[in-house]
Amino acid sequence: MHPLQKSIQKFFAEGPAISDAVEANRVFRDFRAALTNGEIRAAERSPDGSWRVNAWVKEGILLGFRLGELTETGDSKVLSFVDKSTFPVHHYNLADRVRVVPGGSSIRMGAYLAPSVVCMPPMFVNVGAYIDEGSMIDSHALVGSCAQLGKRVHLSAAAQVGGVLEPVNAAPVIVEDDVLVGGNCGIYEGTLVRARAVLGSGVILTRSTPLYDVPRGEVYRATADKPLTVPENAVVVPGSRAITKGKAAEWGLSVYTPVIVKYRDDKTDASVELEDLLR
Repeated sequence: MHPLQKSIQKFFAEGPAISDAVEANRVFRDFRAALTNGEIRAAERSPDGSWRVNAWVKEGILLGFRLGELTETGDSKVLSFVDKSTFPVHHYNLADRVRVVPGGSSIRMGAYLAPSVVCMPPMFVNVGAYIDEGSMIDSHALVGSCAQLGKRVHLSAAAQVGGVLEPVNAAPVIVEDDVLVGGNCGIYEGTLVRARAVLGSGVILTRSTPLYDVPRGEVYRATADKPLTVPENAVVVPGSRAITKGKAAEWGLSVYTPVIVKYRDDKTDASVELEDLLR
């Protein structure tokens, strides 16, 4: 158990009537520093490859919102913010080795970005997010609260990785190592994208979205206790499925669905392979 866990759980359980606000703020500041430094995280991978949610970390984030008060920040009235005092914008320096290109990006304290992460403007990373080494967050991309991104993930322009902060025991969106997320993709509601998967531009993944696997002849869905999971090495593109009942069938309508069209191969460059599939 982490040294801060009991204190975080105690103050969170007290609700709005915090018994010792000074001590709660001290504990929270230590918690936020550990979260920002990547020492703790909202979800961790187990040795068997499954993911475990650290509900107490989410409780700590929610405690921070409870303790915070609205405050003005920013260098001038031209670029100013009004937000909770407990989650200010994180400022990086050269020693952090995180590349934040100028142009309107914002990263909250309580988010961890590993050395060698690249941030292209404008982009936003919310509190509790964890982004591992070598990943790139491209322009207009969003990494939501508690989302977990692995090593060498490329989150392309305008892609969104949704946040799952509440309920505290719910798994956040998780994107494992070496995943390519195409432009305008959306990954939401605790979806798990396994290592080396490729999501073509415009793919949307949610708990209610069935994922059709053409090579294996299977359909993947989220269940009450498991998220929608994109298999390792899968190459996913936007597709559609026919509606077979009622007026929609009569009118020949169809609805969106993501489709696995093939599986990535170790010897083939993912972007070239995907381009060939979409021609």
